[in-house]
Amino acid sequence: MTAPPRIAWPGPSAHSGAPFDQEEPLSDLDAFITGLPKAELHVHHVGSASPRIVSELAARHPDSAVPTDPDALVDYFTFRDFAHFIEVYLSVVDLIRDAEDVRLLTYEVARDMARQQIRYAELTVTPFSSTSRGIPDAAFVEAIEDARKAAESELGVVLRWCFDIPGEAGLASAEETARIACDLQPEGLVSFGLGGPEIGVSRPQFKPYFDRARAAGLHSVPHAGETTGPETIWDALRELGAERIGHGTSATQDPALLAHLAENRIPLEVCPTSNIATRAVRTLDEHPLREMVDAGVLVTINSDDPPMFGTDLNTEYGVAARLLGLDAQGVAALAKNAVEASFMDAPAKARLAAEIDTYTASWRA
Repeated sequence: MTAPPRIAWPGPSAHSGAPFDQEEPLSDLDAFITGLPKAELHVHHVGSASPRIVSELAARHPDSAVPTDPDALVDYFTFRDFAHFIEVYLSVVDLIRDAEDVRLLTYEVARDMARQQIRYAELTVTPFSSTSRGIPDAAFVEAIEDARKAAESELGVVLRWCFDIPGEAGLASAEETARIACDLQPEGLVSFGLGGPEIGVSRPQFKPYFDRARAAGLHSVPHAGETTGPETIWDALRELGAERIGHGTSATQDPALLAHLAENRIPLEVCPTSNIATRAVRTLDEHPLREMVDAGVLVTINSDDPPMFGTDLNTEYGVAARLLGLDAQGVAALAKNAVEASFMDAPAKARLAAEIDTYTASWRA
């Protein structure tokens, strides 16, 4: 993979920095987005650790090389290239050493979501990263569940889990992830995924593990077509029974695939800023989001690893609004796509959709 440009981690700041020529700033639309009730479907657990959260975790483990000073973290989280991003990402993973670290991370991620008016999120969690470092599986599950319940009662954020296989760790990680998902199956678990690099990590080899997870009632939501071509997406659909596709950036290279996704209402979890940071797409002006929407594909907007890419969900909605030329009504419709594509039950979907409508009507009035 070609190295991306040097990426700073200053944290989200309004909707600045997007390479669009605007006659006037979209201040009114930005304000609308800030207060808009939202759902998020593609966001990673460790990848959501903000500088504030990382500094708290680093303070708990002073032997780590990760700075405890948030100002120093700005330099620490300035990535030279994608390989350095992975190195830094793993250093944050290494800060999560016991069940209390897991709970702290999970609850504080929910706190950051609450500030963005995120009402519901399906958080991609990688149990193998923790259990392989010595955290017992039952303790890991208990920690995320305890944080989930507290987040819902204290912050008003409903969290659900996607347990994902770190593909680069091979079939042993797939076996462990499937075992934890199927044997322990925490109350908040709704789906089963596959993350990590795509190049050299074929989707079909994971079919037996997705078969087990689907037989246990879990939805299939693998990453596919982020840094590889549309055939990876076809593999995810045919071999893994994918009900949503993580990223799916290369889908626009195959008109038959786009038509299949549109006809079968299979959503894409689109993460624009992430795609630029990882060089899946060269520039935002070249992002295929418009082609996806024009083809009738159900797209949702997501932040992926938000603080690590200097973004958040509000910022991603601002980017999408610029790419698609949306007004407030259009942005609200995009937010309702995420509700439709989520694994909430029908009454919960209806409530959140109604809240979006009420907010939008009030704004227009």
